[in-house]
Amino acid sequence: MIRVTVDGEQREYPDGTLLREIAEEYQDRYDSRILLAMADGKLRELSKRPWEGAAISFLTGRDRPGIETYRRSAVLLFMKAFRDVEGPGAPCHATVEFTLGKGLFIRLKEGYSATEELAGRIEAQMRELAARAIPIEKRNIHTDEAVELFRRNGMPDKEKLFYYRRVSRVNVYRLEDYEDYYYGYMVPDTGYLTCFGLFAYENGFVLMLPDPSQPNQVPAFKADRRKLFKLMEESDEWGKKLRVGCVGELNDQITKGSCRDLILIQEAVQEKKIAEIAAAIAASPDKKFIMIAGPSSSGKTTFARRLSIQLTAQGLTPHAVSVDDYFVDREHTPRDADGNYNFEALECIDLEKFNGDMNRLLAGERVELPRFNFKTGKREYKGDFLTMGPHDILVIEGIHCLNDRMSAGLPAQNKYKIYISALTQLNVDEHNRIPTTDGRLLRRIVRDARTRGNSAQETIRMWPSVRRGEEENIFPYQEEADVMFNSSLVYELAVLKQYAEPLLFSVPRDSEEALEARRLLKFLDYFLGVDSGGVPGNSLIREFIGGSCFNV
Repeated sequence: MIRVTVDGEQREYPDGTLLREIAEEYQDRYDSRILLAMADGKLRELSKRPWEGAAISFLTGRDRPGIETYRRSAVLLFMKAFRDVEGPGAPCHATVEFTLGKGLFIRLKEGYSATEELAGRIEAQMRELAARAIPIEKRNIHTDEAVELFRRNGMPDKEKLFYYRRVSRVNVYRLEDYEDYYYGYMVPDTGYLTCFGLFAYENGFVLMLPDPSQPNQVPAFKADRRKLFKLMEESDEWGKKLRVGCVGELNDQITKGSCRDLILIQEAVQEKKIAEIAAAIAASPDKKFIMIAGPSSSGKTTFARRLSIQLTAQGLTPHAVSVDDYFVDREHTPRDADGNYNFEALECIDLEKFNGDMNRLLAGERVELPRFNFKTGKREYKGDFLTMGPHDILVIEGIHCLNDRMSAGLPAQNKYKIYISALTQLNVDEHNRIPTTDGRLLRRIVRDARTRGNSAQETIRMWPSVRRGEEENIFPYQEEADVMFNSSLVYELAVLKQYAEPLLFSVPRDSEEALEARRLLKFLDYFLGVDSGGVPGNSLIREFIGGSCFNV
């Protein structure tokens, strides 16, 4: 017998008992399926055994590690079902590309057609495999064996990935006769995978999976995200042209000494896109309010500066306006359910004053613009007067800029909306994507340490709150934008690595944030580092690592 503590209770179990067996005893205390265990502060798959004296707790789909375990297990299930339906080589021709709403977009390579009929057959096979509760087995092999395995299986991205791995051994997962690599933990068997939906979309499929807010429910599939999909398609296409679609290919460029050229090409591509946006604005003289919104750490400030330069080159005179300067005084700021100030609520903004000032400027009146003092929590006026002439234009930045409620008093024909986000086009390999939130979190960890003196622990702690605000105030309005801009740079994670790793290592190992810090460190270990000396001063990434010519 071994003695363990489970959710604070002292228990005894026969030596050799699996964590999943203990989880089944405690399942009725949770409102969704237990997917993962925590033992002495470390994540453990439910197929593992506890040890004497271990302190055990459980994670479900409401927890990030739990829902990520579910999602990657569901991808393995899809690949196995796809192989069963289409033949042995099928998984080599399906690539998990990016999130689309609440789903994962899986692209099919040339030679395969995504139809609703095929989606129906694959989904039916997925459900049959799930009903059989087939074990998902893990085996540990030498890295050289992994390279040979994926060369043999026609998965070049994984082959390149493991060529650069420093560790001598690696875990691969097997589902019956199908074997693959996945970055992270898995559920014990396919019986855990009951919530999913599969839909044909463009040249691939969207695999709809639960999220932490509703872990027992498959979200509705919405096919109305055409602008976002087009942006991601465009980014992926550029990745292919640059021959940098996965981490292994980026590492190839670094080892060959080609990274400096890669940096300059990627920066030129972004500058060309910004110039195109400026040209489109200049071609519409009635556009006077350029409204920019995007999630945290998207590089909105640098983008606005670079856009202003391009607008000037088009013969316009841009003026920066921050919506934050129209915050209501601190005592009138709404509070959240916990009683804390909710600075991301629309009600934080004096909408009447903002719309009034903007309309007066549009009419050619002289207006004194406010500046919000975040120390005193008051709006101040210090003689910043502005009168707009025929070539003047306002570049307005704020998280609510895509929400028509914020600018309801402004004529629609005078608004031009831009959505900006760092949508990572680089993936770990064919079946392991890099979440865009990881790139933005790493950007913020580095910037907050440099500009605010915040530790990585502090930034990680507040990140869930930031994400909730984005889900409520930004993402629902993405498709309202006239144009979308991807601020992600294909090389940036190799640059951020040097800045982020020391900060992440400083997170106390006994803290709640240590789990996330360790996950990010493991993720960064895939990348070879790149010195930031070759990054131009006007680059978006300079907003985070420092050295920006815009002093941001």
